[in-house]
Amino acid sequence: MASELPPADQLLYTPKEAATVLRFGRSTVYELMAEGALKYVKRGRSRRIRRSDLEAFVNSLEPMPN
Repeated sequence: MASELPPADQLLYTPKEAATVLRFGRSTVYELMAEGALKYVKRGRSRRIRRSDLEAFVNSLEPMPN
């Protein structure tokens, strides 16, 4: 069963939604957050990732040489 992508105009994503958008596993997103590679905001026990931080992370990725 395929996961639906969250709306593109969404401002904050849960780690699970971010994983869906990035096409990564949820645990990979938590690892990226823990190592500081993916910024997030925390309110109480909730962690959310801003759309702009997802875009910044993707833009920071270096393509592999051919």
